[in-house]
Amino acid sequence: MTMLSNLTKIVKKRKTVGRGGSRGGTSGKGHKGQKARSGGKIGAYFEGGQMPLTRRLPKRGFSNAPFKVTYKIINLDILETKFEAGDTINRESLIEKGLIKSRTTLVKILAKGEINKKFIIYADAFSESAKEAILNKGGEVNVIKES
Repeated sequence: MTMLSNLTKIVKKRKTVGRGGSRGGTSGKGHKGQKARSGGKIGAYFEGGQMPLTRRLPKRGFSNAPFKVTYKIINLDILETKFEAGDTINRESLIEKGLIKSRTTLVKILAKGEINKKFIIYADAFSESAKEAILNKGGEVNVIKES
């Protein structure tokens, strides 16, 4: 039968040391040593002073991650909805419309969606199909060169 006296406690009783602690002098931590101390955790790769495996093995390979070039992708259907016919689209206009956040963001135009307006577009990269779609509508494609 469920009674108030034998319900599980919501807040667990603290393990305390000292008078009335009811856990003895060590609170379940054993005697002395690093694991008994506060903050006495051992690192995941610590092997008791022996040279860890991660340091015994040589470093290998090369990561090109710091040099990775990432573009903010903008599709033609977004340009179609956000801009009027004949507009010049560059980084400043994309920031005004909230499509990119900073002037240093690299922009690539992709051909998802239809385009029915003529635009003059300045971007860092274009897909071949996007370039073709813009030129077919009488627009201009200008690739921004880094100086």
